[in-house]
Amino acid sequence: MTQATWEKNSTPNAQTRLNSGERLKYIVGGVLMLAAVAYLIVSGTMSGARYFMTIDELLADPDNVGRSVRISGAVVGESIVYDSANLIIDFTVANVPSETTDLALALHQAVTDPNAARISVHIEGEVKPDLLTNEAQAIMSGTLGEDGVFYATELLLKCPSRYEESVPNQAEEAAATGA
Repeated sequence: MTQATWEKNSTPNAQTRLNSGERLKYIVGGVLMLAAVAYLIVSGTMSGARYFMTIDELLADPDNVGRSVRISGAVVGESIVYDSANLIIDFTVANVPSETTDLALALHQAVTDPNAARISVHIEGEVKPDLLTNEAQAIMSGTLGEDGVFYATELLLKCPSRYEESVPNQAEEAAATGA
């Protein structure tokens, strides 16, 4: 039998060792990738810092006309019109201040204040949600038309009065009186 021996060269050849030009390419590529990731993190954080704008903010800037935005407002109950045959919902929302500690109170004050800014909302292709009631908080995505109507493409509703702490007390009072 023939014996084969293998010896390792102590000096690496040109194929196994990166020259300084190739090493620089990898370093620059890595730095560019890190910069891109950092940019995405910062821009995502800045744009996500604000979930929606108020009615006042929407109406204050004429550049918002035709631009896709997300707004929030208090639903004015008597303005709700639902066309079940064509799945069209029209209603009005009143401005709710962006900084509030008691959301239920802020929604009530917005609906009852005749001086609060209001905007008509039109949404098509939606079944009327059960939570679309007076003083519900509506969060909508869509565009403001030149006619002053907000054409919503997405509608989310919150009804804080359903989750108030006073509800269990009312239940206890009703049980005590036998009602």
